[in-house]
Amino acid sequence: MDESDDSMGDQLTAELDEITAITADEEFKLQLNGEHDARPAIISIKQGAGGVDAQDWAEILFRMYLRWAERRGFKADVLDLTAGDEAGIKSAAVKVDGSHAYGYLRSERGVHRLVRLSPFDADHLRHTSFALVEVLPEPDAHEELTINPDDLKIDTFRASGHGGQNVQKNSSAVRMTHLPSGFVVSVQNERSLRQNKDIAMRILHAKLVDLEMQKRAEEQARLRGDHVSPEWGRQVRSYVLHPYQMVKDHRSAYQTSNAQNVLDGDLDDLIKASLNAQVKGPGSQGAIVIKTDRQLLPYPRNR
Repeated sequence: MDESDDSMGDQLTAELDEITAITADEEFKLQLNGEHDARPAIISIKQGAGGVDAQDWAEILFRMYLRWAERRGFKADVLDLTAGDEAGIKSAAVKVDGSHAYGYLRSERGVHRLVRLSPFDADHLRHTSFALVEVLPEPDAHEELTINPDDLKIDTFRASGHGGQNVQKNSSAVRMTHLPSGFVVSVQNERSLRQNKDIAMRILHAKLVDLEMQKRAEEQARLRGDHVSPEWGRQVRSYVLHPYQMVKDHRSAYQTSNAQNVLDGDLDDLIKASLNAQVKGPGSQGAIVIKTDRQLLPYPRNR
């Protein structure tokens, strides 16, 4: 076999790989056919158990989703950001706008667990931290809102940036509480108080619609005899950085040792595996690929 044969063989292999990738991607896109999959997504991250480590973990997840959006060419607008007491954040809300943003991100909903050597522990002991990720489809701008104004408590305050510094002198940020449900929505993205109120109202509306959908799903599950776990009990993914590196999606059994890549926003394989598992069932082999990388470095901390 001469060099021209080798070159042609390499070219054919590359073309076959490209066709295979395109076919797999198109097959996957067929799954993004839910009622709200084509809409922008509103993703919220909240610290869970674990103190300052949990607040730092919430910030790491916040940064991970921003990087994922950037990788896909999606637009990400930070709607709200509450800084942590010593480090990290207590909560954040981001609107992600791009083709089928909600369809991709809806699989991220649930509790995310981190195991690592704590940078905040004087003895550098291993800690487990939790954060809750909520994902909602942005309501259609023309969709009628049916929230009773008497059910709302609205507070205004000065918007602040990361670290607590004031970014505006006027009270344009909004905290909206829905008294019957206890839902609280904060928005400080826009300079206009009215704009922030409109955004907060739409997020609250999305939460209430989602609550009704959950109630219907739980009732159907109860009638089927299925067990329904509470939101904080739904650990959807674990990120282990010590004593080894592994990210595992508990719904699909997909796992990868490329933990640093995942935290840098390389989420597509995890997302696809999770969505495939929802359609084909947990552990469906078409969705499971184990990735390893022996040259992994510790997750970089930029402070």
